[in-house]
This record gives sequence, structure tokens and C-alpha cells, in this order.
Amino acid sequence: MNAGSGRGDADTARDTIRTLLDAAGRPHRFFLIDEAHDIAQAVSDAVTYARHEGGALVAVGGDGTINCVAGAAWREQLPMGVLPQGTFNFFGRTHGISADPAEATEALLRGEPMNVQAGMVNDRLFLVNASLGLYPQVLEDRETWKQRLGRHRLVALWSGLATMMGEYRPLRIEVSDGDRSRQLRTPTLFVGNNALQLEKIGLPEAGDVHRNDGTLAGVVLKPIGKLTMLGLLLRGAIGRLGDADNVVSFPFRQIVVTPKRHREKVKVAVDGEILWMDGPLVFRAAPRPLVLITRGGRQPGEDPG
Repeated sequence: MNAGSGRGDADTARDTIRTLLDAAGRPHRFFLIDEAHDIAQAVSDAVTYARHEGGALVAVGGDGTINCVAGAAWREQLPMGVLPQGTFNFFGRTHGISADPAEATEALLRGEPMNVQAGMVNDRLFLVNASLGLYPQVLEDRETWKQRLGRHRLVALWSGLATMMGEYRPLRIEVSDGDRSRQLRTPTLFVGNNALQLEKIGLPEAGDVHRNDGTLAGVVLKPIGKLTMLGLLLRGAIGRLGDADNVVSFPFRQIVVTPKRHREKVKVAVDGEILWMDGPLVFRAAPRPLVLITRGGRQPGEDPG
């Protein structure tokens, strides 16, 4: 459980979850992530406990916390539950999981295991998206703004606008899908595994990803100026990004992204977490699904949250 996720009180949420699990007779243990407890160690301890007890891992937090728990659950082939507490909660909303701790816990108790698609960049799992270029910088700056002004969607949107209207260096990369390669100069490369997020910004590949058949969505921006960037931001906000001439989006099964300088590390954002990875970067669906405990997902066009 990430004690710092969301806008609610973590102690109250924990008490609510504990009360419902106790009432249902479900043995459980909390592993807190805070200033005194490293997320990697907390997740590792939770894995050991879950395997010993024959139980499931449950992530309580935002997309970053959920990603870390999901990676461990996938590697160890453990079932996973989610009680979302983050700012946008795309993964939780996609699977019809409420951000209210009581509602989400009650749904978890009634849920059944189902297979869901995860994406991978090299050996790192992602559930919502992975990207390089300008978008990771947006996320880094957003975290700084949140620390100053709080974890609210308006803060996140404003900080993103400030970053995109500033100075940035375009990427120079080669992108190959196995059949052909292209040399690209672009502000950012974005790979999506979440149909709801893709729908929200208006990309037609949302339908491809929703099929859960190993298809991911790629998005590349053509080199553009600041005024054009502002126009793209507005299009994304009203769900019309796919109509823009300066946006190239495409479904794929696997792409290999090689930076111009082959030996340099690449800054990659994975479900909101920033990593430095060695190139080339291979984006694909994970070779086996993640097992998620849920009561069922949303239909295209629906947004439970």
C-alpha cells in the first residue's frame, strides 16, 4: 500500500480495507510504502508472504505502485488485485474498479481471476503506457508540481502544458517492426496498452488494444513548433488527437527502437515511473497474461471512474 497515493487519508483507507477483509474472514497483511519503507523491499516481502500463504498480491495506490506490484505478480505467476488510489487510475477504471476503498474491496472479495494483457519494454512490464522523449519529461515535471501543489488532475494537466511549451530536444531514433525500418526525428514516442486512455485522447487504435490479443498502440509526433504543440494538447483534451495531421498512430505487435547513439542509455517512462534503459528498446505484449482478480471490465465508450 502506497501511503502517499491519491487525495484521501491513507490511514482511513487502510482501516476501511482491514475492516471489510476481517468481516469476510480473509487473512491479510499490509506492507506499507512510505519514507521509511522502500517500494522494492515492500513488494518483495509481500511476494514472500503471498507465496507462503497461497494468496494474492493486492496493490493499493496509483499507476506506479500498481505497475511495481504487477511486475512482481507476473514474474511469480501470482494472482493480483487492485484497490486504486492514484490521480488518474486508468488501469483501475479500465477494469471497472472503483477508487472508493470500500467499494473496491467489496468488489475484490466477489471477484474472479481473469487474464489481462500487459505490455513490455525490454524486460519491464507496463499496464498503461511506456514512452520516451518529451513525455517522460512531462511526468518528471508533473511530480515536482504535485509536491508543491498537491496531487490533483488540474495540477497534472497544467504542469504538462508548461513542460510541452518549454524547450526540448527531439529524439533521433530508428523504429523497426521487422518488415521495415524508419529513421525518425520526433519530440516523443508513446506506446499505449490501455484502451481507455487511448479513447480519452481520441486515437482509433483504442479498439485494437481493447481486443486484448497482443496488440499495442504506437504514437509518434512529427517535428512541430510550440503553437502546433499547443493545438495538439487541445485536441487531446477534447478527444480529437487522432484527427491531427502531425500525429502518426499505428497498431503493432512488436517494434524495436534504436537511438541514434547506440550505446547511450534512454530515459523511459513506464506507467509514470522514470527509468534509464539500454537500447535498443523492444516494445511488445508480454508473452503471457497477468492474472487479475476483478468482477469484469468496461465496454468501449464506458468510463466507470
